[in-house]
Amino acid sequence: MQTVRQRRLNELTFETKTTNSASENMSQKKKSGFHFDLWLYLTLQNWILDFGRPIVMIMLPLEWFPLNKPSAGDYFHMAYNVITPFLMLRLIERSPRALPGSAVYLCIITFVMGASIHLVGDSINHRLILSGYQLHLSVRENPIIKDLKPASLIDSFELLYYYDEHLGHLMWYIPFFVILFIYFTGCFTEATEQQKIPVKGQLLITPSALYYWYLVTEGQITELFLLTFFAMGVMMIHQRHKGLSPDNNGLFLFYSFSLTLLLVALWVFYLWNDPVLRNKYPGLMYVPEPWSYYTLHIKKTH
Repeated sequence: MQTVRQRRLNELTFETKTTNSASENMSQKKKSGFHFDLWLYLTLQNWILDFGRPIVMIMLPLEWFPLNKPSAGDYFHMAYNVITPFLMLRLIERSPRALPGSAVYLCIITFVMGASIHLVGDSINHRLILSGYQLHLSVRENPIIKDLKPASLIDSFELLYYYDEHLGHLMWYIPFFVILFIYFTGCFTEATEQQKIPVKGQLLITPSALYYWYLVTEGQITELFLLTFFAMGVMMIHQRHKGLSPDNNGLFLFYSFSLTLLLVALWVFYLWNDPVLRNKYPGLMYVPEPWSYYTLHIKKTH
């Protein structure tokens, strides 16, 4: 009787170990493969919920969303503030290497706070646009604001602009790019053969890079983007000296950023001699916002 029980116990132990081993192998295979599902979800939700947000606000009838109520774009922003950090956490979980969890969680918390600050400022900003606010002009130069009484109200609108375009963007985008860089540091392998991005991943590079172009130009974070891209390049050189090379996920991220850099350069070259935008964006780092270009050159013609 004792022998039979011992045999059954051994069989159960063997089955459990086999199941756990198979599960671990599947998990490791999932981590080491190309994360097409996450890259696709990130690209789609970035285009729909972030880039598409102001477009929806312009296209939908104003009667559906009164100026004293949240607009459709605000609901898009709310969804973005929840879905994006969730997808980025999933991306970190897929990393084949253990990454610093505390740094990631701190970045996620800061990201949500910054995106939420931007939600409020951007919501009011787009309502001002519907009332005649011109994005290619500074706050004090705008026709609907420069004659406000008392004049201290203009200071309040400048504070709103600061929260929307400066503090909100920094608290939103710095942790965003830090998380991507942290993820990139875990994308190196000792693979004996050259890593290749699957065809379906290659098709995602252009829409991904186009979104990052929009993010960099509209968010006015050229310096942050260049710093991140430079850090990625340094990391690649450092890892190559150790005999490591980026896997297909790391290559996807690096190629996307490379194309983004090219698009930003072409955008700046195209608008290099625009006198109005030059006045709003003085200094060496001249990168006009797409929506400023829209209100100056496109909206006026319609």
